[in-house]
Amino acid sequence: MKVLGKFPSTRLRRVRNSNWVRRLVSENNLSANDLILPIFIREGKNKTESIKSMPGVFRYTLDKLSIVLDKAEKFNIPMVALFPYTPNKKKDNYGSEALNENNLVNKSIKLIKKKYKKFGIMTDVALDPYTSHGHDGIIVNSKIDNDKTIEILKKQALLQAASGSDVIAPSDMMDGRIGAIRKYLDKNKYYNTKILSYAVKYASNFYGPFRDAVGSKNKLKGDKKTYQMDFRNYDEAIREVGLDIKEGADFVMVKPGMPYLDIISLIKQNFKVPVFSYQVSGEYSMIQKAIQAKHLNKDAIYESLISFKRAGSSAIITYFALDIAEKINNY
Repeated sequence: MKVLGKFPSTRLRRVRNSNWVRRLVSENNLSANDLILPIFIREGKNKTESIKSMPGVFRYTLDKLSIVLDKAEKFNIPMVALFPYTPNKKKDNYGSEALNENNLVNKSIKLIKKKYKKFGIMTDVALDPYTSHGHDGIIVNSKIDNDKTIEILKKQALLQAASGSDVIAPSDMMDGRIGAIRKYLDKNKYYNTKILSYAVKYASNFYGPFRDAVGSKNKLKGDKKTYQMDFRNYDEAIREVGLDIKEGADFVMVKPGMPYLDIISLIKQNFKVPVFSYQVSGEYSMIQKAIQAKHLNKDAIYESLISFKRAGSSAIITYFALDIAEKINNY
């Protein structure tokens, strides 16, 4: 690329020397429209439970959801994402609770749909919140059985769609699950239920606080490297996304976020579909604890989210969604 201009006739600082001109020429901007708010839910009544490894994030019983949902509505956040904390007594080797039509997620969807009309609901399709071994799939002969897992996932997805979920989000990384879920939803006439595929989900070290939040960390036996992607790989992401789009994904996700900005950019450049990113629990906790320790100021939150937009992300799942939505007009 040829560089135009020459000092002193060209002075690049001229378009940076005041706030109003910086706003005029900014290439990437963040608004509430870019944000998805993840919410942890739990059973019981009248409880708002803090998560030690995620300062400022809570688990809510259904009767307390209005605390967070009222703010989401006020700040015009387009979508919330639900993640359940499942009691040990409801976990088994097969994740059976995922197929309970009155489980915590399905009850939450119905409750939210009655009162809140302004935002969509996204629900996670995976078995790890429900399995006693902490994996996203069914274990057969000490291995995750891809095809047996899909048979459960498509039924889980249908129950969520029937409860009113707007966006089904398979995060399990089983091969072929997007096509199976799309066909199953269409067969049951849920043609307009959208699918957000966690198409590029790496076997990352940044998920620890999330596993605390949903109660799967101490249950996990082994690791998830046979189905989540190897974080050393780049080109493999294109194959994963290409297959999921062919199978019927409406949007695709890259997870985690900031350590994988190159992957977000790669996918955006190669596919003309909305690319979402997930600023995962480990990213959130690092930034939040650095702010609390006064190593960073709160503007680091906005800067981190702009990095996703600069890389090409259409939307961002972030635990900072409410904080940044409230302050976004100040930037």
